[in-house]
Amino acid sequence: MTALDRLTTTDDDPDARPLGLTLLAGAVAASMILPLTWLLFEATQVDPTRARELLVRPSTVETVLNSLLLMGGVTVFSVLLGVPLAWLTVQTDLPFRRFWSVAVALPLVVPSYIGAFTFVSAFGPRGEFQSILQPLGIERLPEIYGLPGAILVITLYTYPYVYLTARAGLLSFDSTLLEAARSLNHGRWAAFRKVTLPHVRPAVAAGALLAALYAVSDFGTPAIMRLPVFTQQIFVEFRSFNQDYASLLSLQLLAIVLVVLALESRIRPDDTVHGDGGDQSGEPLIELGVWRWPTTLFPAAVTGLALLVPIWILGLWLVTADLAARPELALRLEYVTNSLFVGGAAALLAVLAALPVAYFAARDDSLLSWLFERATYVGFAVPGVVLALALVFFATGYETTVSELPVAPALYQTLPLLVFAYVVRFMPQAVGSIRTSTLQVDPKLVEAARSLGHSPVRAFRKITLPLVTPGIVAGAALVFLTTMKELPATLILRPTGFETLVTIVWRAQDDAFFQYAVIPSVLLLAVSGLSMIVILRQGRDGL
Repeated sequence: MTALDRLTTTDDDPDARPLGLTLLAGAVAASMILPLTWLLFEATQVDPTRARELLVRPSTVETVLNSLLLMGGVTVFSVLLGVPLAWLTVQTDLPFRRFWSVAVALPLVVPSYIGAFTFVSAFGPRGEFQSILQPLGIERLPEIYGLPGAILVITLYTYPYVYLTARAGLLSFDSTLLEAARSLNHGRWAAFRKVTLPHVRPAVAAGALLAALYAVSDFGTPAIMRLPVFTQQIFVEFRSFNQDYASLLSLQLLAIVLVVLALESRIRPDDTVHGDGGDQSGEPLIELGVWRWPTTLFPAAVTGLALLVPIWILGLWLVTADLAARPELALRLEYVTNSLFVGGAAALLAVLAALPVAYFAARDDSLLSWLFERATYVGFAVPGVVLALALVFFATGYETTVSELPVAPALYQTLPLLVFAYVVRFMPQAVGSIRTSTLQVDPKLVEAARSLGHSPVRAFRKITLPLVTPGIVAGAALVFLTTMKELPATLILRPTGFETLVTIVWRAQDDAFFQYAVIPSVLLLAVSGLSMIVILRQGRDGL
Protein backbone atom coordinates (compact mmCIF):
# COMPACT_ATOMS: atom_id res chain seq x y z
CA MET A 1 0.00 0.00 0.00
CA THR A 2 1.40 3.39 -1.00
CA ALA A 3 1.66 6.37 1.34
CA LEU A 4 -1.21 8.02 -0.55
CA ASP A 5 -3.42 4.98 -0.10
CA ARG A 6 -2.65 4.92 3.63
CA LEU A 7 -3.78 8.53 3.85
CA THR A 8 -7.07 7.89 2.08
CA THR A 9 -8.52 5.71 4.81
CA THR A 10 -8.41 5.75 8.58
CA ASP A 11 -8.43 1.96 9.08
CA ASP A 12 -9.19 -1.29 7.28
CA ASP A 13 -12.89 -0.49 7.12
CA PRO A 14 -13.63 0.66 3.54
CA ASP A 15 -16.66 2.61 4.79
CA ALA A 16 -14.60 4.70 7.20
CA ARG A 17 -14.23 8.38 6.52
CA PRO A 18 -11.06 8.83 4.41
CA LEU A 19 -8.57 10.83 6.46
CA GLY A 20 -6.58 12.12 3.52
CA LEU A 21 -9.68 13.20 1.59
CA THR A 22 -11.08 14.89 4.69
CA LEU A 23 -7.87 16.84 5.28
CA LEU A 24 -7.58 17.81 1.64
CA ALA A 25 -11.20 18.99 1.40
CA GLY A 26 -10.81 20.90 4.65
CA ALA A 27 -7.65 22.62 3.41
CA VAL A 28 -9.40 23.70 0.20
CA ALA A 29 -12.42 24.99 2.14
CA ALA A 30 -10.18 26.94 4.53
CA SER A 31 -8.29 28.55 1.65
CA MET A 32 -11.58 29.75 0.17
CA ILE A 33 -12.56 31.73 3.28
CA LEU A 34 -9.04 32.79 4.30
CA PRO A 35 -8.95 36.03 2.22
CA LEU A 36 -11.98 37.48 3.99
CA THR A 37 -10.25 37.19 7.36
CA TRP A 38 -7.78 39.86 6.26
CA LEU A 39 -10.67 42.16 5.45
CA LEU A 40 -11.95 41.67 8.99
CA PHE A 41 -8.49 42.30 10.41
CA GLU A 42 -8.15 45.53 8.44
CA ALA A 43 -11.56 46.78 9.55
CA THR A 44 -10.87 46.02 13.23
CA GLN A 45 -7.74 48.19 13.11
CA VAL A 46 -9.75 51.32 12.33
CA ASP A 47 -10.04 53.67 15.30
CA PRO A 48 -13.58 53.25 16.75
CA THR A 49 -14.21 56.99 16.81
CA ARG A 50 -13.11 57.38 13.21
CA ALA A 51 -15.16 54.32 12.24
CA ARG A 52 -18.32 55.87 13.70
CA GLU A 53 -17.63 59.13 11.88
CA LEU A 54 -17.16 57.34 8.57
CA LEU A 55 -20.24 55.15 8.95
CA VAL A 56 -22.69 57.96 9.80
CA ARG A 57 -21.53 60.63 7.40
CA PRO A 58 -24.06 61.63 4.70
CA SER A 59 -22.17 59.97 1.83
CA THR A 60 -22.27 56.62 3.65
CA VAL A 61 -25.99 56.94 4.34
CA GLU A 62 -26.56 57.78 0.67
CA THR A 63 -24.50 54.77 -0.40
CA VAL A 64 -26.48 52.41 1.85
CA LEU A 65 -29.82 53.81 0.72
CA ASN A 66 -28.92 53.66 -2.97
CA SER A 67 -27.66 50.08 -2.65
CA LEU A 68 -30.81 48.91 -0.88
CA LEU A 69 -33.11 50.70 -3.35
CA LEU A 70 -31.15 49.26 -6.29
CA MET A 71 -31.29 45.74 -4.88
CA GLY A 72 -34.98 46.00 -4.01
CA GLY A 73 -35.97 47.56 -7.33
CA VAL A 74 -34.07 45.01 -9.42
CA THR A 75 -35.48 42.11 -7.40
CA VAL A 76 -39.10 43.29 -7.65
CA PHE A 77 -38.96 44.06 -11.37
CA SER A 78 -37.07 40.84 -12.14
CA VAL A 79 -39.89 38.87 -10.51
CA LEU A 80 -42.52 40.96 -12.33
CA LEU A 81 -40.84 40.13 -15.64
CA GLY A 82 -39.54 36.61 -15.02
CA VAL A 83 -42.61 34.93 -13.55
CA PRO A 84 -45.14 36.04 -16.22
CA LEU A 85 -42.67 35.13 -18.98
CA ALA A 86 -42.19 31.68 -17.46
CA TRP A 87 -45.95 31.21 -17.15
CA LEU A 88 -46.56 32.29 -20.75
CA THR A 89 -43.92 29.96 -22.18
CA VAL A 90 -44.98 26.92 -20.13
CA GLN A 91 -48.71 26.97 -19.40
CA THR A 92 -50.27 28.93 -22.27
CA ASP A 93 -50.70 28.67 -26.04
CA LEU A 94 -48.44 31.66 -26.67
CA PRO A 95 -47.46 31.76 -30.39
CA PHE A 96 -43.94 30.52 -31.10
CA ARG A 97 -43.56 29.25 -27.53
CA ARG A 98 -40.33 27.37 -28.23
CA PHE A 99 -38.73 30.43 -29.79
CA TRP A 100 -39.72 32.70 -26.90
CA SER A 101 -38.62 30.06 -24.37
CA VAL A 102 -35.04 30.55 -25.56
CA ALA A 103 -35.24 34.21 -26.60
CA VAL A 104 -36.33 35.56 -23.22
CA ALA A 105 -33.34 33.82 -21.58
CA LEU A 106 -30.80 35.33 -23.99
CA PRO A 107 -30.33 38.67 -22.15
CA LEU A 108 -28.34 36.64 -19.63
CA VAL A 109 -25.70 36.48 -22.36
CA VAL A 110 -25.03 40.24 -22.19
CA PRO A 111 -22.70 41.37 -19.37
CA SER A 112 -24.52 44.18 -17.60
CA TYR A 113 -21.65 46.66 -17.99
CA ILE A 114 -21.82 46.24 -21.78
CA GLY A 115 -25.56 46.78 -21.62
CA ALA A 116 -25.02 49.85 -19.44
CA PHE A 117 -22.68 51.76 -21.72
CA THR A 118 -24.71 50.88 -24.82
CA PHE A 119 -27.87 52.16 -23.11
CA VAL A 120 -26.08 55.37 -22.12
CA SER A 121 -24.93 55.84 -25.70
CA ALA A 122 -28.41 55.11 -27.04
CA PHE A 123 -30.66 56.90 -24.53
CA GLY A 124 -28.35 59.47 -22.96
CA PRO A 125 -29.41 63.14 -23.07
CA ARG A 126 -27.61 63.53 -26.40
CA GLY A 127 -27.39 59.90 -27.42
CA GLU A 128 -28.12 58.15 -30.67
CA PHE A 129 -31.88 58.02 -30.04
CA GLN A 130 -31.96 61.79 -29.48
CA SER A 131 -30.18 62.35 -32.78
CA ILE A 132 -32.95 60.37 -34.50
CA LEU A 133 -35.63 62.52 -32.82
CA GLN A 134 -33.84 65.81 -33.38
CA PRO A 135 -35.68 66.57 -36.66
CA LEU A 136 -38.86 66.50 -34.58
CA GLY A 137 -37.54 69.32 -32.42
CA ILE A 138 -36.38 67.19 -29.47
CA GLU A 139 -33.10 68.73 -28.35
CA ARG A 140 -32.44 66.61 -25.27
CA LEU A 141 -33.73 63.42 -23.70
CA PRO A 142 -34.29 62.95 -19.94
CA GLU A 143 -31.30 61.78 -17.94
CA ILE A 144 -30.80 58.02 -17.93
CA TYR A 145 -28.15 58.25 -15.23
CA GLY A 146 -28.88 57.51 -11.60
CA LEU A 147 -31.07 54.99 -9.79
CA PRO A 148 -33.87 54.53 -12.39
CA GLY A 149 -31.38 53.88 -15.20
CA ALA A 150 -29.36 51.43 -13.09
CA ILE A 151 -32.51 49.53 -12.07
CA LEU A 152 -33.65 49.36 -15.70
CA VAL A 153 -30.36 48.06 -17.08
CA ILE A 154 -29.59 45.54 -14.33
CA THR A 155 -33.18 44.24 -14.40
CA LEU A 156 -33.01 43.62 -18.14
CA TYR A 157 -29.96 41.40 -17.66
CA THR A 158 -30.93 39.65 -14.41
CA TYR A 159 -34.62 38.80 -14.84
CA PRO A 160 -33.60 35.58 -16.71
CA TYR A 161 -32.43 34.21 -13.33
CA VAL A 162 -36.05 34.38 -12.11
CA TYR A 163 -37.39 33.26 -15.47
CA LEU A 164 -35.22 30.12 -15.64
CA THR A 165 -35.90 29.02 -12.06
CA ALA A 166 -39.64 29.76 -12.29
CA ARG A 167 -39.85 27.95 -15.63
CA ALA A 168 -38.13 24.91 -14.13
CA GLY A 169 -40.66 24.93 -11.29
CA LEU A 170 -43.60 25.18 -13.70
CA LEU A 171 -42.28 22.37 -15.87
CA SER A 172 -42.22 20.04 -12.85
CA PHE A 173 -45.75 21.06 -11.88
CA ASP A 174 -48.54 18.47 -12.08
CA SER A 175 -51.05 20.25 -14.33
CA THR A 176 -53.87 17.94 -13.21
CA LEU A 177 -53.90 19.90 -9.94
CA LEU A 178 -54.68 23.05 -11.90
CA GLU A 179 -57.40 21.26 -13.84
CA ALA A 180 -58.92 20.11 -10.55
CA ALA A 181 -58.93 23.68 -9.25
CA ARG A 182 -60.61 24.92 -12.43
CA SER A 183 -63.23 22.15 -12.13
CA LEU A 184 -64.09 23.55 -8.68
CA ASN A 185 -65.04 26.85 -10.35
CA HIS A 186 -61.83 28.67 -9.52
CA GLY A 187 -60.95 31.35 -12.04
CA ARG A 188 -57.58 31.48 -13.77
CA TRP A 189 -56.12 33.96 -11.30
CA ALA A 190 -57.52 32.14 -8.26
CA ALA A 191 -56.21 28.80 -9.54
CA PHE A 192 -52.80 30.33 -10.21
CA ARG A 193 -52.67 31.96 -6.77
CA LYS A 194 -53.88 28.94 -4.78
CA VAL A 195 -52.33 26.06 -6.71
CA THR A 196 -49.52 27.11 -9.04
CA LEU A 197 -47.90 29.87 -7.00
CA PRO A 198 -47.25 27.78 -3.85
CA HIS A 199 -45.49 25.21 -6.04
CA VAL A 200 -43.20 27.66 -7.85
CA ARG A 201 -42.56 29.95 -4.85
CA PRO A 202 -39.28 28.21 -3.88
CA ALA A 203 -38.05 28.47 -7.46
CA VAL A 204 -39.04 32.13 -7.66
CA ALA A 205 -37.32 32.80 -4.32
CA ALA A 206 -34.14 31.17 -5.61
CA GLY A 207 -34.18 33.29 -8.77
CA ALA A 208 -34.99 36.45 -6.81
CA LEU A 209 -32.04 35.72 -4.50
CA LEU A 210 -29.70 35.51 -7.52
CA ALA A 211 -31.11 38.77 -8.90
CA ALA A 212 -30.72 40.53 -5.54
CA LEU A 213 -27.15 39.31 -5.05
CA TYR A 214 -26.23 40.32 -8.59
CA ALA A 215 -27.74 43.79 -8.14
CA VAL A 216 -25.98 44.52 -4.86
CA SER A 217 -22.65 43.17 -6.11
CA ASP A 218 -22.66 44.68 -9.62
CA PHE A 219 -19.84 47.15 -10.11
CA GLY A 220 -19.84 48.17 -13.77
CA THR A 221 -23.44 49.32 -14.23
CA PRO A 222 -23.67 51.64 -11.17
CA ALA A 223 -20.28 53.12 -12.05
CA ILE A 224 -21.38 53.84 -15.62
CA MET A 225 -24.76 55.14 -14.41
CA ARG A 226 -22.99 57.42 -11.89
CA LEU A 227 -24.87 55.91 -8.97
CA PRO A 228 -22.94 55.85 -5.68
CA VAL A 229 -23.45 52.34 -4.30
CA PHE A 230 -21.23 50.08 -2.22
CA THR A 231 -19.29 48.49 -5.06
CA GLN A 232 -18.61 51.77 -6.83
CA GLN A 233 -17.66 53.63 -3.64
CA ILE A 234 -15.37 50.81 -2.45
CA PHE A 235 -13.49 50.98 -5.75
CA VAL A 236 -13.22 54.78 -5.59
CA GLU A 237 -11.99 54.78 -1.98
CA PHE A 238 -9.48 52.02 -2.72
CA ARG A 239 -8.08 53.97 -5.67
CA SER A 240 -7.92 57.05 -3.40
CA PHE A 241 -5.81 55.07 -0.89
CA ASN A 242 -8.54 55.42 1.75
CA GLN A 243 -8.41 51.77 2.79
CA ASP A 244 -10.06 52.34 6.18
CA TYR A 245 -13.24 53.60 4.59
CA ALA A 246 -13.13 50.95 1.85
CA SER A 247 -12.84 48.15 4.42
CA LEU A 248 -15.75 49.50 6.46
CA LEU A 249 -17.94 49.81 3.37
CA SER A 250 -17.00 46.26 2.44
CA LEU A 251 -18.14 44.96 5.81
CA GLN A 252 -21.44 46.79 5.44
CA LEU A 253 -21.93 45.24 2.01
CA LEU A 254 -21.11 41.79 3.39
CA ALA A 255 -23.70 42.32 6.13
CA ILE A 256 -26.36 43.10 3.51
CA VAL A 257 -25.41 39.98 1.54
CA LEU A 258 -25.74 37.84 4.68
CA VAL A 259 -29.15 39.36 5.44
CA VAL A 260 -30.33 38.57 1.90
CA LEU A 261 -29.18 34.96 2.25
CA ALA A 262 -30.90 34.68 5.65
CA LEU A 263 -34.16 36.14 4.34
CA GLU A 264 -34.14 33.77 1.38
CA SER A 265 -33.76 30.78 3.67
CA ARG A 266 -36.65 32.02 5.83
CA ILE A 267 -39.13 32.72 3.04
CA ARG A 268 -38.45 29.44 1.24
CA PRO A 269 -41.16 26.96 2.33
CA ASP A 270 -39.99 23.69 3.83
CA ASP A 271 -42.83 21.72 2.31
CA THR A 272 -43.79 22.32 -1.28
CA VAL A 273 -46.31 20.84 -3.64
CA HIS A 274 -44.69 18.10 -5.70
CA GLY A 275 -45.93 16.71 -8.97
CA ASP A 276 -44.92 14.49 -11.79
CA GLY A 277 -44.93 17.10 -14.49
CA GLY A 278 -48.46 16.30 -15.64
CA ASP A 279 -49.05 16.77 -19.31
CA GLN A 280 -46.64 19.63 -19.92
CA SER A 281 -45.24 17.78 -22.90
CA GLY A 282 -48.65 17.90 -24.59
CA GLU A 283 -50.89 20.83 -25.48
CA PRO A 284 -50.74 23.94 -23.24
CA LEU A 285 -53.39 23.96 -20.57
CA ILE A 286 -54.50 27.61 -20.80
CA GLU A 287 -55.80 29.21 -23.99
CA LEU A 288 -55.22 32.95 -24.26
CA GLY A 289 -58.06 33.45 -26.72
CA VAL A 290 -58.22 36.93 -28.24
CA TRP A 291 -55.12 37.91 -26.23
CA ARG A 292 -52.99 35.19 -27.85
CA TRP A 293 -51.23 37.38 -30.43
CA PRO A 294 -51.23 40.69 -28.50
CA THR A 295 -49.53 38.86 -25.61
CA THR A 296 -46.47 38.26 -27.78
CA LEU A 297 -45.73 41.99 -27.49
CA PHE A 298 -44.65 41.41 -23.90
CA PRO A 299 -41.73 38.99 -24.53
CA ALA A 300 -40.92 40.84 -27.76
CA ALA A 301 -40.63 44.19 -25.97
CA VAL A 302 -38.49 42.81 -23.14
CA THR A 303 -36.07 40.84 -25.28
CA GLY A 304 -36.00 43.52 -27.96
CA LEU A 305 -34.99 46.21 -25.48
CA ALA A 306 -32.37 43.98 -23.82
CA LEU A 307 -30.82 42.57 -27.01
CA LEU A 308 -31.44 44.97 -29.88
CA VAL A 309 -30.08 48.07 -28.13
CA PRO A 310 -26.58 46.57 -27.61
CA ILE A 311 -26.63 45.10 -31.14
CA TRP A 312 -27.68 48.45 -32.61
CA ILE A 313 -25.09 50.49 -30.76
CA LEU A 314 -22.21 48.05 -31.25
CA GLY A 315 -23.04 47.78 -34.94
CA LEU A 316 -23.20 51.56 -35.26
CA TRP A 317 -19.83 52.00 -33.57
CA LEU A 318 -18.33 49.31 -35.78
CA VAL A 319 -19.44 51.16 -38.93
CA THR A 320 -18.47 54.66 -37.76
CA ALA A 321 -15.33 53.77 -35.79
CA ASP A 322 -12.29 56.01 -36.11
CA LEU A 323 -9.54 53.75 -34.85
CA ALA A 324 -6.87 56.39 -35.40
CA ALA A 325 -8.09 58.56 -32.53
CA ARG A 326 -6.60 56.51 -29.67
CA PRO A 327 -4.50 53.69 -31.15
CA GLU A 328 -3.34 52.59 -27.68
CA LEU A 329 -6.92 51.44 -27.04
CA ALA A 330 -7.08 49.28 -30.15
CA LEU A 331 -7.57 45.55 -29.61
CA ARG A 332 -4.38 43.50 -29.71
CA LEU A 333 -3.94 39.76 -29.90
CA GLU A 334 -2.22 39.76 -26.52
CA TYR A 335 -5.41 41.00 -24.84
CA VAL A 336 -7.26 37.96 -26.16
CA THR A 337 -4.46 35.56 -25.21
CA ASN A 338 -4.25 37.14 -21.74
CA SER A 339 -7.97 36.53 -21.22
CA LEU A 340 -7.69 32.97 -22.47
CA PHE A 341 -4.66 32.29 -20.27
CA VAL A 342 -6.12 33.52 -16.96
CA GLY A 343 -9.46 31.91 -17.78
CA GLY A 344 -7.81 28.58 -18.55
CA ALA A 345 -5.61 28.71 -15.46
CA ALA A 346 -8.58 29.54 -13.23
CA ALA A 347 -10.66 26.73 -14.75
CA LEU A 348 -7.90 24.15 -14.29
CA LEU A 349 -7.14 25.11 -10.69
CA ALA A 350 -10.83 25.41 -9.83
CA VAL A 351 -11.68 21.85 -10.90
CA LEU A 352 -8.57 20.46 -9.19
CA ALA A 353 -9.55 22.20 -5.96
CA ALA A 354 -13.25 21.38 -6.36
CA LEU A 355 -12.76 17.66 -6.95
CA PRO A 356 -11.94 16.61 -3.35
CA VAL A 357 -14.61 18.90 -1.89
CA ALA A 358 -17.32 17.77 -4.29
CA TYR A 359 -16.44 14.07 -3.93
CA PHE A 360 -16.35 14.32 -0.14
CA ALA A 361 -19.70 16.17 -0.06
CA ALA A 362 -21.31 13.56 -2.34
CA ARG A 363 -19.99 10.51 -0.50
CA ASP A 364 -20.08 11.67 3.13
CA ASP A 365 -23.46 12.68 4.51
CA SER A 366 -22.21 14.56 7.56
CA LEU A 367 -22.13 18.05 9.01
CA LEU A 368 -18.42 18.27 8.28
CA SER A 369 -18.85 17.61 4.54
CA TRP A 370 -21.72 20.11 4.45
CA LEU A 371 -19.57 22.78 6.11
CA PHE A 372 -16.69 22.17 3.69
CA GLU A 373 -19.00 22.48 0.70
CA ARG A 374 -20.72 25.60 2.03
CA ALA A 375 -17.35 27.23 2.72
CA THR A 376 -16.48 27.06 -0.95
CA TYR A 377 -19.64 29.04 -1.77
CA VAL A 378 -18.57 32.04 0.32
CA GLY A 379 -16.53 33.56 -2.50
CA PHE A 380 -19.44 33.23 -4.94
CA ALA A 381 -21.72 35.21 -2.61
CA VAL A 382 -19.10 37.88 -1.92
CA PRO A 383 -19.06 40.75 -4.47
CA GLY A 384 -15.97 40.72 -6.66
CA VAL A 385 -14.77 44.14 -5.51
CA VAL A 386 -14.91 43.03 -1.85
CA LEU A 387 -13.02 39.82 -2.55
CA ALA A 388 -10.39 41.76 -4.50
CA LEU A 389 -9.97 44.24 -1.64
CA ALA A 390 -9.61 41.35 0.84
CA LEU A 391 -6.86 39.85 -1.31
CA VAL A 392 -5.09 43.21 -1.46
CA PHE A 393 -5.02 43.23 2.34
CA PHE A 394 -3.93 39.60 2.30
CA ALA A 395 -0.97 40.36 0.04
CA THR A 396 0.11 43.68 1.49
CA GLY A 397 -0.61 42.94 5.15
CA TYR A 398 -2.59 44.87 7.72
CA GLU A 399 -1.64 47.49 10.27
CA THR A 400 -1.74 46.78 13.98
CA THR A 401 -1.20 49.14 16.86
CA VAL A 402 2.41 47.96 17.03
CA SER A 403 3.54 47.49 13.44
CA GLU A 404 2.49 46.44 9.98
CA LEU A 405 2.35 42.70 9.40
CA PRO A 406 3.18 41.78 5.81
CA VAL A 407 1.78 38.50 4.55
CA ALA A 408 2.80 38.02 0.92
CA PRO A 409 3.77 41.39 -0.56
CA ALA A 410 5.43 39.71 -3.53
CA LEU A 411 1.99 38.45 -4.64
CA TYR A 412 0.40 41.89 -4.96
CA GLN A 413 -0.59 42.65 -8.56
CA THR A 414 0.66 39.31 -9.85
CA LEU A 415 -1.03 36.70 -12.00
CA PRO A 416 -1.06 34.02 -9.25
CA LEU A 417 -3.09 36.29 -6.96
CA LEU A 418 -5.44 37.24 -9.79
CA VAL A 419 -6.03 33.59 -10.72
CA PHE A 420 -6.55 32.71 -7.05
CA ALA A 421 -9.25 35.40 -6.87
CA TYR A 422 -11.01 33.83 -9.85
CA VAL A 423 -10.82 30.40 -8.22
CA VAL A 424 -12.28 31.66 -4.93
CA ARG A 425 -14.98 33.57 -6.79
CA PHE A 426 -16.14 30.88 -9.23
CA MET A 427 -15.12 27.50 -7.80
CA PRO A 428 -18.69 26.82 -6.59
CA GLN A 429 -19.68 26.37 -10.24
CA ALA A 430 -17.20 23.49 -10.48
CA VAL A 431 -18.16 22.08 -7.07
CA GLY A 432 -21.85 21.96 -7.95
CA SER A 433 -21.28 20.35 -11.34
CA ILE A 434 -18.83 17.72 -10.04
CA ARG A 435 -20.94 16.91 -6.98
CA THR A 436 -24.02 16.34 -9.17
CA SER A 437 -22.07 13.99 -11.43
CA THR A 438 -20.62 12.13 -8.45
CA LEU A 439 -24.07 11.54 -6.96
CA GLN A 440 -25.07 9.81 -10.19
CA VAL A 441 -22.26 7.25 -9.85
CA ASP A 442 -23.56 4.02 -8.32
CA PRO A 443 -21.56 3.38 -5.11
CA LYS A 444 -21.86 -0.36 -5.78
CA LEU A 445 -19.43 0.03 -8.68
CA VAL A 446 -16.80 1.44 -6.34
CA GLU A 447 -17.55 -1.26 -3.75
CA ALA A 448 -17.07 -3.91 -6.43
CA ALA A 449 -13.69 -2.45 -7.35
CA ARG A 450 -12.65 -2.39 -3.69
CA SER A 451 -13.76 -6.00 -3.24
CA LEU A 452 -11.42 -6.94 -6.10
CA GLY A 453 -8.49 -5.55 -4.15
CA HIS A 454 -8.22 -2.08 -5.66
CA SER A 455 -7.07 0.69 -3.32
CA PRO A 456 -9.37 3.73 -2.77
CA VAL A 457 -7.24 5.87 -5.07
CA ARG A 458 -7.14 3.26 -7.83
CA ALA A 459 -10.89 2.61 -7.52
CA PHE A 460 -11.52 6.35 -7.83
CA ARG A 461 -9.22 6.66 -10.84
CA LYS A 462 -10.61 3.61 -12.65
CA ILE A 463 -14.31 3.86 -11.81
CA THR A 464 -15.42 7.25 -10.50
CA LEU A 465 -13.20 9.64 -12.45
CA PRO A 466 -14.27 8.50 -15.95
CA LEU A 467 -17.93 8.73 -14.95
CA VAL A 468 -17.67 12.24 -13.47
CA THR A 469 -15.55 13.61 -16.32
CA PRO A 470 -18.56 15.27 -18.03
CA GLY A 471 -19.28 17.15 -14.80
CA ILE A 472 -15.63 18.17 -14.52
CA VAL A 473 -15.62 19.47 -18.09
CA ALA A 474 -18.88 21.36 -17.60
CA GLY A 475 -17.64 22.90 -14.35
CA ALA A 476 -14.34 23.92 -15.96
CA ALA A 477 -16.20 25.47 -18.89
CA LEU A 478 -18.42 27.53 -16.60
CA VAL A 479 -15.45 28.77 -14.56
CA PHE A 480 -13.50 29.61 -17.72
CA LEU A 481 -16.35 31.50 -19.37
CA THR A 482 -17.32 33.39 -16.20
CA THR A 483 -13.71 34.35 -15.51
CA MET A 484 -13.44 35.93 -18.95
CA LYS A 485 -16.20 38.41 -17.97
CA GLU A 486 -15.12 39.28 -14.41
CA LEU A 487 -14.53 43.04 -14.15
CA PRO A 488 -13.82 44.43 -10.62
CA ALA A 489 -11.40 41.73 -9.46
CA THR A 490 -9.50 42.03 -12.74
CA LEU A 491 -9.27 45.82 -12.49
CA ILE A 492 -7.94 45.75 -8.92
CA LEU A 493 -5.64 42.71 -8.93
CA ARG A 494 -4.19 42.55 -12.45
CA PRO A 495 -0.48 43.24 -12.88
CA THR A 496 0.42 46.68 -14.17
CA GLY A 497 0.14 46.70 -17.95
CA PHE A 498 -1.74 43.39 -18.08
CA GLU A 499 -4.76 44.01 -20.30
CA THR A 500 -7.65 41.65 -21.01
CA LEU A 501 -10.88 41.96 -22.96
CA VAL A 502 -12.77 43.33 -19.96
CA THR A 503 -10.11 45.89 -19.04
CA ILE A 504 -9.90 47.26 -22.58
CA VAL A 505 -13.70 47.54 -22.69
CA TRP A 506 -13.61 49.40 -19.39
CA ARG A 507 -10.83 51.74 -20.50
CA ALA A 508 -12.65 52.50 -23.76
CA GLN A 509 -15.92 53.43 -22.06
CA ASP A 510 -14.14 55.30 -19.26
CA ASP A 511 -12.36 57.48 -21.85
CA ALA A 512 -15.59 57.78 -23.93
CA PHE A 513 -13.90 56.21 -26.97
CA PHE A 514 -16.63 53.64 -27.33
CA GLN A 515 -15.56 52.50 -30.79
CA TYR A 516 -12.63 50.67 -29.23
CA ALA A 517 -15.01 48.61 -27.09
CA VAL A 518 -16.87 47.09 -30.04
CA ILE A 519 -14.73 44.06 -30.91
CA PRO A 520 -13.85 43.15 -27.28
CA SER A 521 -17.55 43.45 -26.41
CA VAL A 522 -18.53 41.19 -29.29
CA LEU A 523 -15.94 38.63 -28.17
CA LEU A 524 -17.30 38.78 -24.61
CA LEU A 525 -20.83 38.33 -25.92
CA ALA A 526 -19.65 35.25 -27.78
CA VAL A 527 -18.08 33.93 -24.58
CA SER A 528 -21.30 34.61 -22.70
CA GLY A 529 -23.24 32.78 -25.40
CA LEU A 530 -21.06 29.72 -24.94
CA SER A 531 -21.66 30.01 -21.19
CA MET A 532 -25.41 30.01 -21.80
CA ILE A 533 -25.12 26.90 -23.96
CA VAL A 534 -23.25 25.10 -21.16
CA ILE A 535 -25.89 26.16 -18.62
CA LEU A 536 -28.78 25.03 -20.82
CA ARG A 537 -27.11 21.70 -21.59
CA GLN A 538 -26.69 21.13 -17.85
CA GLY A 539 -30.23 22.16 -17.02
CA ARG A 540 -33.31 19.97 -17.07
CA ASP A 541 -35.86 22.66 -17.68
CA GLY A 542 -36.85 21.58 -21.15
CA LEU A 543 -35.68 24.62 -23.04
